[in-house]
Amino acid sequence: MNLSNPLKLIKYNELDVLEVNHNKCKAKIALQGAQLLSWQPYNAEQDVLWLSEIEPFRIGSAIRGGIPICYPWFGSIKEPAHGTARIQEWCLVEHTCSDENVRLVFSLENKAKMEMMLGETCELYFTHLDPEPAQLALHSYFNIGDIENVEVQGLPTRCFDKLTNQEVDVPSPRRIDKNIDCIYAARPTNVIQDSVYQRSIVIEHNNATETVLWNPWHKSTSGMSENAYQKMVCVETARLNTLLQPNEVVSVKIAIQ
Repeated sequence: MNLSNPLKLIKYNELDVLEVNHNKCKAKIALQGAQLLSWQPYNAEQDVLWLSEIEPFRIGSAIRGGIPICYPWFGSIKEPAHGTARIQEWCLVEHTCSDENVRLVFSLENKAKMEMMLGETCELYFTHLDPEPAQLALHSYFNIGDIENVEVQGLPTRCFDKLTNQEVDVPSPRRIDKNIDCIYAARPTNVIQDSVYQRSIVIEHNNATETVLWNPWHKSTSGMSENAYQKMVCVETARLNTLLQPNEVVSVKIAIQ
């Protein structure tokens, strides 16, 4: 792999990680799973994405944090949970750099493609190439100051609660004070208002049919320390009930204000 500034390949324990140091942002991407682990625009004091501080970075083990690609299925309907894409090695097939951003394209055999545009904003474009229909979730973990001082805006007032397996009415905006695992009908934009870090994280979903909101609270969760739930919330861009067809693209754009 021929790389030059602002790109560098480094090792996190067993995994190869691509490091981006651009005048507009810093970022890290694991080649396993084509998983964006970190994105911090130049005007941000903290990383926008959360990554577990106890992550061991082992070959064949899913990475807890960043933006895992759950594909070609979501959840535990098959083994491994959340599909095979996040534990497979992807190939960096294109990389270009401009004054505004770094563009990276990763390929998973002939099954899928992930394009990243990393600068003042973060844009991820996932293309489903396999002839078989599939599910997808861009399982974004966002870095927050304190879960009890966060509000997620732009969600509907009804969702499917995976913990009780039933449709429920919920407040919107949504504050989180317990274990939550809810699937909503997607709306184009959600905003995480973080009063501790004094910033808004704006998440624009394109061609998604669902948004998943998740925080494990005190529930013991693999790959997370006991109190890690306080510093993260997942707002996921998903295609679950309406399967992806060949050449369909699902994307998310993230910005901070």
